[in-house]
Amino acid sequence: MEMRLLRYRLNRFGYRPWSFRYSSTRLDLAEIAARLNAFIEQIPARTIHFVGHSMGGLVILKLFEAFPSQHPGRIVVLSPPYQGSETARRFIRFPGGRNLLGRSITQLLQGDVPGWSGERDLGVIGGTLNLGLGRLIGAVGPCGDGTVCIEEMCIPEVRDFITLKVSHMGLLVSKRVAYEIYHFLENGLFSRVSS
Repeated sequence: MEMRLLRYRLNRFGYRPWSFRYSSTRLDLAEIAARLNAFIEQIPARTIHFVGHSMGGLVILKLFEAFPSQHPGRIVVLSPPYQGSETARRFIRFPGGRNLLGRSITQLLQGDVPGWSGERDLGVIGGTLNLGLGRLIGAVGPCGDGTVCIEEMCIPEVRDFITLKVSHMGLLVSKRVAYEIYHFLENGLFSRVSS
């Protein structure tokens, strides 16, 4: 549901988006990656690109760590909490916070993030409009999208990294973000420098 507008825009650019849904509260990253791999095996395409938002970006990286023999294609992740998440660390202390965040986020907080080899074109788009849960609970300073700090989005061996003035959830509805995803999927680089 939350990625409907982005799917529509990517479809307008000529792609045929498929959506994969998962439960980050019940499953850990390895279980989600295994289900994603089974899902991908049903897609009749020679080239498969991946776009993931937030934790979805880490699911994609876990897929490539656990199942490296994938179809050719590129990857774009939007504000991935690769270096951990101060927002999650603080939120988990609230009553019921651990249950709301679930297994995969708890795994992330323990430092269990997928490795990345850099063997495939990977682009990261980070938001810099500081509006979101992280700002409300004092977890995100001036550099972030309101939920994830820019420093937390850094993944070694990425092909390109840009920041755009959008919030964490705004990444899913921004026309500029959709265009930059398209540009990276086509060219392996974003079209512009950070703004």
